[in-house]
Amino acid sequence: MTSTYRPNESKREEFRRYLEKGGVVDSITRALVALYEEAEKPNNAAEFVRRFMGGTGPDTAEIETLKNELMAAREKHEELTRENEALKEKLQKYESGQ
Repeated sequence: MTSTYRPNESKREEFRRYLEKGGVVDSITRALVALYEEAEKPNNAAEFVRRFMGGTGPDTAEIETLKNELMAAREKHEELTRENEALKEKLQKYESGQ
């Protein structure tokens, strides 16, 4: 016999009223209806809902581009750090040789 956790019914009802009072239920419903009525369904339904509800920010493609740019910038930083260290060593040898 397995037991499953079920929140207190009054807490669940209280949370439902909170969401309704805040307009969350209506906003989500409008977003889902708009998605349902889309002639061509988007590839990313969650992104569609987020944008429909006024969410701003980069879309998935932009996020991937930014991740790739960040990775390239980190690699360049590491390369320049290594080059800087090598140049410091050369300078140290040059200065100590005089």
